[in-house]
Amino acid sequence: MIPVEIQENSPRFQNFVVEKFNEERKLNLDLLDEVREEARIKAKALKRRVEYKYSSKLRPWQFQVADLVMRKAHTYQLDNKLSPKWTGPFRVTEALGNGAYRLETLEGGAIPCTWNAANLKFYFS
Repeated sequence: MIPVEIQENSPRFQNFVVEKFNEERKLNLDLLDEVREEARIKAKALKRRVEYKYSSKLRPWQFQVADLVMRKAHTYQLDNKLSPKWTGPFRVTEALGNGAYRLETLEGGAIPCTWNAANLKFYFS
């Protein structure tokens, strides 16, 4: 209880019984582990539902060798807000697994770093 309730004689203060309060507090402390376990289970179930919802909407891209793709432009390649957001086309030379790909230009020049499928999209000519 807060000091204002004690000074003003609120109904909560008038009906307050120390023995009953102590019993309820001990009962709450006994049930604390069960309440924590229930909260942990609910949090885990919520996390699983969110993961399922996200995964159901996710469409993983899988590219084959020799596919033509566009790659997302770096921020330093964008001159202004009207600059193209994708550069390319590039040819996939190797699929490394887990969504990683090696690319080359159409002239055959290799691009030194690998690219994730999240930063690539099909090029339709």
